[in-house]
Amino acid sequence: MASDAPHVSVLIKPLVRAVAPVQGVWVDGTFGAGGYTRDLLAAGADKVIGIDRDPSVFPLSADWRAAMPDRVDLRLGTFSEMDEIVGEMVDGVVLDLGVSSMQIDQAERGFSFQKEGPLDMRMGDSGPTAADLCNTLPEEELANILYLFGEERASRRIARAIVQARPVTRTLELAEIVSSCLPRQKPGQSHPATRSFQALRIAVNDEYRQLYDGLAAAERILKPGGYLAVVTFHSVEDRMVKRFMQLRAGAVGGGSRYAPEVQSVPPAFTLVTRKAIQPDDDEIAANPRSRSALLRVAKRTDAPAEMLDPGEIGMPTLEPAKPRGGRR
Repeated sequence: MASDAPHVSVLIKPLVRAVAPVQGVWVDGTFGAGGYTRDLLAAGADKVIGIDRDPSVFPLSADWRAAMPDRVDLRLGTFSEMDEIVGEMVDGVVLDLGVSSMQIDQAERGFSFQKEGPLDMRMGDSGPTAADLCNTLPEEELANILYLFGEERASRRIARAIVQARPVTRTLELAEIVSSCLPRQKPGQSHPATRSFQALRIAVNDEYRQLYDGLAAAERILKPGGYLAVVTFHSVEDRMVKRFMQLRAGAVGGGSRYAPEVQSVPPAFTLVTRKAIQPDDDEIAANPRSRSALLRVAKRTDAPAEMLDPGEIGMPTLEPAKPRGGRR
């Protein structure tokens, strides 16, 4: 990726090695500035279909895409609906989860607890904002979001403080409210508002449901021998990806604390990476954002696609969740 790009692709070199030889048609389900797409094309992909819910990112790649117009096909939408958006079987799917560094750096998007901006946090341009959640949800529901989606132990205290401070409309305002509920930050510790901002962002963008649906959609559109590669940045989403790949590869024997024992079905994947791949010291030094990244890769078999229950992969949910769709 060019050095002046606004976002650096994480773990791209080990990803390319894990799926070599790269060939055929790939889906980049989190296109952004197109870093994964560029490297997949350079490694041998014939074409990449890029999907993003944020229309503002597409112009960022216009210059380099102009040199290969027939090899990059951009489509607006969410990767959770990739089978409907793409409409064909593909040779690979890559997902880079979470919020991108370029979105965090745009204060007006409201993702950063260190930049003054409106309390938005939407990855797209529609739907409720983080301010809407903070100012309209009952205190108990707000606390549940902070706890389930951010693993914030002080969720009830923070939710109570947010409700008492309403209306809350700015990022630094919310960061101060959260910080006032927690011990003073020590050197080397993450910002006190990190978990709360993560939780609200996940709720605003329905990220766990998007991930569950996206993994199922990828299984449906991958050809036999096709690859699913997913980069995660925190423990909950990595656990969901790990559990999905293990279950669909038949690599889990018996029940777990997330789900009872499930009936055996033909494996839809084989595990390419039995353990998650982490960035090496050189990558962390060049791109500190990669420090918490984990890469997992699985290869599609010719078994029919099946639907897992969200609970089977440990998807956090505020209310009982049911699978969407079915075998296609």
